Amino acid sequence: MSTESETPASPRRRLIVLLPLLVFLGLAGLFLSQLLSGRDEAAVPSALIGLPAPQTNLPALEGSTLPGLDSKAFAGKVTLVNVFASWCAPCREEHPVLLQLSQDKRFVMAALNYKDQAQNARRFLGDLGNPFQAIGVDEAGRTAIDWGVYGVPETFVIGKDGKIAYKHVGPLTGESARDVLLPQIEKALAAPG
Repeated sequence: MSTESETPASPRRRLIVLLPLLVFLGLAGLFLSQLLSGRDEAAVPSALIGLPAPQTNLPALEGSTLPGLDSKAFAGKVTLVNVFASWCAPCREEHPVLLQLSQDKRFVMAALNYKDQAQNARRFLGDLGNPFQAIGVDEAGRTAIDWGVYGVPETFVIGKDGKIAYKHVGPLTGESARDVLLPQIEKALAAPG
């Protein structure tokens, strides 16, 4: 009668057995560090921060007396550029915040109307009020790509030097306007032009 002798597992076999456990522990550590970092995962960084605002010359909203969106008009002024559309539910939610911001005459409020129909945009602003001093129409959405827009609404702070100082992705709330956007506007107003 022969008995098979047990041989110790080879180092290679041990590594193969431990590899899934090591991968799992590595990924768990990575996820835990991200979770505990305190970083806002909803924040979408913009590669355009600190760069000149894209050259823009959009036509005015048809049927409106306001001018279109022209990046040359940014020079020497702090400008808030809001990307909106009448079909965007979050745009409707943030609109009261924009109306309140428009009461501050230290900066200009302009809009990029994104992939919208003129009559719908006019109705939207007629029903909710118009906080903007200029509205450019980006019917095809090509200019929004130049601006790095992910979706609507988005809001940009353009400094007096014509550079993008800040970008807010998503709808503004009273809290985000007060705690984040207004301090960014204040910094842009204090910066040399």
